[in-house]
Amino acid sequence: MTTKKKETKTDWRFSVMPAVFTWLKELKSGSLEIDFDATQELAAGTLTAKGKGGSQMGGLVGSGTLGENSYLTSKQRVSLLKSLSVVAKKFKVPLISGAASETKEGIAEIIKELAAIDVDTVMVMPPKTKAAPSDKKMYEYYEHAEKTARAAGVTMMPYNNPDAAGYHAISPEILLKLAKLPNVAALKISTIDVSIIETMMLENKDLKILAGVDTVTVHAGLAGACGGITGVGNIFPKASVTMQEYVLKGQWAEANKISQALNSISYLDGQPLLLEYLKFAMGVHIKDEAGGLRTLGKKLTKKQITDVRARYNLAKSRVEALGLIG
Repeated sequence: MTTKKKETKTDWRFSVMPAVFTWLKELKSGSLEIDFDATQELAAGTLTAKGKGGSQMGGLVGSGTLGENSYLTSKQRVSLLKSLSVVAKKFKVPLISGAASETKEGIAEIIKELAAIDVDTVMVMPPKTKAAPSDKKMYEYYEHAEKTARAAGVTMMPYNNPDAAGYHAISPEILLKLAKLPNVAALKISTIDVSIIETMMLENKDLKILAGVDTVTVHAGLAGACGGITGVGNIFPKASVTMQEYVLKGQWAEANKISQALNSISYLDGQPLLLEYLKFAMGVHIKDEAGGLRTLGKKLTKKQITDVRARYNLAKSRVEALGLIG
């Protein structure tokens, strides 16, 4: 089957893409459910923002594999992605979703389900098993996933996140092999050690690699990454997009100014509670702190709330000084 093609403005891989926050609302019973209207509005607001050079976010990550989305039921996740598919189509960007399973059969079923609800690219985590699979088993897992994606008409993005608890690292050798598979659109590398990106680019200068940690956007670009997936970009989209514009032009000093301005809040993207921290920062930004604290994940302590608010305010003042609020 031929992979479906969505009309897009540019090659989405040469951009930053927001991993959108799932906004929740509290029912009279006290339970939480997804606020689809608010989530769509936040996603649209981020995709509307333009960098100084006029470019915009190139894709929409509607459901990642870590953070709050890991607490959603399968039914909730499907409903969320269907809702965000409307936004992605409006802005003519690919809808991206994470996927994780213990077995290659399990990941194949998930990919089929995601393809059926108009997901364009699936970020596939390594098998979540107790023991690390051999390189042979790891390759077979992804090879099976790629064949399934190809048959379903979607592309795949192997997701290497060696710093995440519970997930196994994919070796550079296997990543290089996976990049050659027909329906692998890019590799996502989430680690503060960007030397892995440089190592692979030395082997294959045509690789498409997306960075997954906001603190190293510039460093990853210097190592050879063509784009990235961002959490901080939801809060400061104009700054995030502008920084990527400078990275693509090789204007490292200008890109680094923005990186430094975002530093106090980007730091949170590399922490275990990154979702909870950044979601609250988003709540502060849009003047909905209560919404920013509604989560299916961990509850923040007063100390953590105070720290995140201070980090947000510092980043905001620095970004404002660069004229990049928006």
